[in-house]
Amino acid sequence: MNDQASPPEPPVAVVEPCVPDGSGSAAGALTPRLRAAIELTFRLHGADARKDSPVPVLCHLFSVCALVQGDGGDEDEAIAGLLHDALEDKPGEITREEIQRRFGDRVLECVAAATDTPPGYRGGGKPCWRVRKEAYLAHVGSTVPELLRVTVADKVDNVGAILADYHRLGDQLWSRFNAPKDEQCWYYRSAMEAYRAAGVHTRLLDELARLVDELELVVRGGGA
Repeated sequence: MNDQASPPEPPVAVVEPCVPDGSGSAAGALTPRLRAAIELTFRLHGADARKDSPVPVLCHLFSVCALVQGDGGDEDEAIAGLLHDALEDKPGEITREEIQRRFGDRVLECVAAATDTPPGYRGGGKPCWRVRKEAYLAHVGSTVPELLRVTVADKVDNVGAILADYHRLGDQLWSRFNAPKDEQCWYYRSAMEAYRAAGVHTRLLDELARLVDELELVVRGGGA
């Protein structure tokens, strides 16, 4: 038998649970205003998928919000990123007046700058694709650049998704759109040029230019 005393047990480290204290110091905290916008976004779009795709629309909306924030956008722009499709796609469930009342003038202005349906649109048939896009581009030309970050982020995410789907599906991808691939290239190139002409100078616009170049290469048959 060994009569030597055993060494003392090392102390057990006790990890206290992290309890939110409202300061946002642990993992960060959403403001009540941004949280309200997220809840509204779920209510409006939570059951929707992207066109002919299993991908939830929410993925696009949160991606646009994140792109806006990563580009230096403020809370108004982040909220508008979440709601930028609401007036086009959910006109029977949300109005410009409600967005303005709940989130203020600037959020509404950013959402309106990203919307290609007429101001009085309340649902039903939309104007034809080309008419909507030409009206949108004309509107960009009369919009101050400070309101365009959200719509630029929308185009970045859209073109990125088109390219990703093209690499997966090939030319059958184009059947899901309301306009042929050449028209898609025209629109995104025209939008990128309209943002530049309006005075936008951001990293997001540089990324959009890169993606549009890649899209045109794919459409011409030079992309993998």
